[in-house]
Amino acid sequence: MAHFQKKSAKTKQDVPTSAMPDVVFMLLIFFMVTTVLREVELKVQVNYSEAENIEKIEQKRLVSYVYIGPERIGPGRAGETKVQIDDAIVDDIQAIRTIMYDKLLEQPRLIVSLRIDKDSDFGLITDVTQELRHAGTLRINYSTKREI
Repeated sequence: MAHFQKKSAKTKQDVPTSAMPDVVFMLLIFFMVTTVLREVELKVQVNYSEAENIEKIEQKRLVSYVYIGPERIGPGRAGETKVQIDDAIVDDIQAIRTIMYDKLLEQPRLIVSLRIDKDSDFGLITDVTQELRHAGTLRINYSTKREI
């Protein structure tokens, strides 16, 4: 009886890795360009009111957020109602007009999204919307959460 020997191939089966740094670098650049980081640190508390008929804004880059709610003082503590635009508390309500007008010049299709605490003073909300109107930012959205 003859014994057969199995022939083994003499080729290497290594994966070529010479192009891997290029691929990793391209992926890194892609994610750096397409990722939008959260830029705002909330200094006010916002408990949204509920609504039945809500609509999602698809183009988030066109949106500028204005937060209205009690100022965060410490863990579990809140102060008086304040207005926050970007990372800054706005002490002078009339400064909103200038801030939002400058933003409107940068982005003509700007949408202002008001994120308001449900227990905020309605007079303050009216003052803010009047300043937005004077700034020419007429595309205003009120953020809510879906009613369950």
